[in-house]
Amino acid sequence: MKKVIQVLFASAVLAASAAPAAAKDIPVIRVGWTLPAEEAKYLLMKRPELFPNLNKTYQIKWVQFQGTSPMVQAMRANVLDCSTMAPLSLAQGYLESGLKAYIVAQHAYEKPGNFSVYWAVKADSPIKTAADLKGKVLGTNAYGSGVYFHMVLWLKQHGIDPEKDVKIVETGFPASADAIRSGRVDAGPMAQPFALLAEEKGGVRKLFSLSEVQSPLVQIFEGCSQSYADANPDAVKAYVKDLQSAMKKVQADHKLAVEVNSEVTRAPAALLGKFLMTEKDFARVPDMMPDLESIQKTYDLYHQAGFLSKPVKVTDFFRKDLIEPQP
Repeated sequence: MKKVIQVLFASAVLAASAAPAAAKDIPVIRVGWTLPAEEAKYLLMKRPELFPNLNKTYQIKWVQFQGTSPMVQAMRANVLDCSTMAPLSLAQGYLESGLKAYIVAQHAYEKPGNFSVYWAVKADSPIKTAADLKGKVLGTNAYGSGVYFHMVLWLKQHGIDPEKDVKIVETGFPASADAIRSGRVDAGPMAQPFALLAEEKGGVRKLFSLSEVQSPLVQIFEGCSQSYADANPDAVKAYVKDLQSAMKKVQADHKLAVEVNSEVTRAPAALLGKFLMTEKDFARVPDMMPDLESIQKTYDLYHQAGFLSKPVKVTDFFRKDLIEPQP
């Protein structure tokens, strides 16, 4: 895994350095992105003509990554100015290397009435409760991810020792349903669109979800380097304003959201149209204002459980004028 991250990181560095030079008088923001659930960014990327600030007040150099952890590494190395982050990846970057970033916009979160990452078992499985998981094999998307740690919290809350009572293996989200059906794991994680595909095929049922541990739960947000934002506040404010505008556009126009997402992810529009930006998907805030209270609760839970070596205060990542909705 470490070698894979190093290769991805090196590729991103080359991509950023190889990007064409921008006009001298227009600040450039080097932005990292990944999949899924970044529809505001996808619209900025694919329909720049909809945003008058873009390429006039500021420019973007887009760099794709495979997850938030490599992006945080790139932020620490000053290869990126802004990127998608998860609460855990920002906190770890801060504690391990002193990474300082501002949370400027929220991409996706979980709340009642919307999709929550869940663990499924076979439809005819005898596993009905947490106690039934003892001695079983559980899948996870990736060791050390926020989803993984919230799963561990759920297990502990229900009297299951994640190290002694169960075996945890990586399945990823795409292969999780097949791992359950084949018996490789007794329970596995589900996220869209793989959850929808598994439900349509049948043979699996939900056992528990992350919303049982924390709700609302922020999944991903946009973070910008404090040194860059402090030196270029107008550029960052313009970027945030365009993100907010993009989010409103994709929420108001389902067809546009599906079209752009399909262009970026190459997933079939017919599949995306069944869940994207609906109650079957993660929730989004129209103005992208980050839920700092929810993020702080995540940090408190992680510190209490020993996942973070020290307490973390979300106010250390806060600059009010950057995250307020722009006129």
